[in-house]
Amino acid sequence: MSSGGPSPRTVASAMAEAAAAWIDTLDAEQRAVGAWDWPGSKAADAERVRWFYTPTDHGGLTVHQQRPHQHRAAMRLLATGLSEEGYVTASTIMGLENVLDRTEGFTTGFDRDRGRDPGMYYLRVFGDPTGNGPWSWRFGGHHVSVHHLVLDGEAAAGSPCFLGADPMVSPLLGGRELRPLGGIEDSARQLLHALDAEQRSRAVLTPTAPADIISANRVRPIPGDRLIPLPDIWRGHFAQDLEDRLWSMHDGLESRLGVTDTDRSATELTATPRGLPASEMTADQREMLRGVLETYVGRMPPGVVERERARFDGDALDGVAFAWAGGAERGQPHYYRLQGPRLLAEWDHTQRGVNHAHSVWRDPGHDFGLDLLGEHLAEHHE
Repeated sequence: MSSGGPSPRTVASAMAEAAAAWIDTLDAEQRAVGAWDWPGSKAADAERVRWFYTPTDHGGLTVHQQRPHQHRAAMRLLATGLSEEGYVTASTIMGLENVLDRTEGFTTGFDRDRGRDPGMYYLRVFGDPTGNGPWSWRFGGHHVSVHHLVLDGEAAAGSPCFLGADPMVSPLLGGRELRPLGGIEDSARQLLHALDAEQRSRAVLTPTAPADIISANRVRPIPGDRLIPLPDIWRGHFAQDLEDRLWSMHDGLESRLGVTDTDRSATELTATPRGLPASEMTADQREMLRGVLETYVGRMPPGVVERERARFDGDALDGVAFAWAGGAERGQPHYYRLQGPRLLAEWDHTQRGVNHAHSVWRDPGHDFGLDLLGEHLAEHHE
């Protein structure tokens, strides 16, 4: 990073300015929903770290609850927390709600007037962005979940960061197609095909892909975690008929994929990363692995992304392992993950006939800045 260029401190300043500007537009009723005090207890902090990627209540002020100028200010804040590529991708994903609505026949759903709704994206700020204490913000809705913590005047933590797409592939005029997450999928498949037979035998955990990312929306993924069923990735539960429908969707998908308990065991999270470590890859393969990793850490804005990339410079990449499950060709259900020190990146493309994908970048132990906050409290409240 060159002198005078963006840094975690300048990113935090941009976030604070955008967050304060958004809050200033809110009336008292809106502030009660969108701008919360910094949590003063572990119980209160539970809401700050609660997150989703399903079309459920993510907590905060929705687009529908804002005037256009307020929504513009909200999007300005979102833009401070993402790279240009990340912001364009997130904006495209939100627009896909209109496409998905058409795919499903413009029906109601999820106990809402409009089940697929580009207006159901939520923003909430925790703490005072103009003060000296810690503060954070989250922006989320169906297939988008962005979190940032500002601590001691720096953008200290930006994970988890989730991006999904449904549909994953959409037709465009002129015989083109829209694939907002195509690079995340294609770069990993390129790496898979670059492996020799022995390497691939180590990288492929099972020929059957799981029905979703394994870490799901857990606050702290741990070894032994397995896939969370779809009905449990919502804020609360629905009436019995809708709950039964969600279970039917989940069970039906696992049945079509042919998932067995052996497959679940093969893809569960482990303390020692499964798959092929970068230390056993060729130089060209390692560069491909860096390319896959960039589709995750590259979501962060300039000034923060350099810090995240630096954690995998040189031999530090050795501890990152690449693991795959499912088919090796486009159009076949598949899953992969990158796992290493302070890294868990997951991709799953199995749903809706392999036209509905999920991806997440996580920094286990550091998500939401929980470790940094613990150190901060110990230092300032001894």
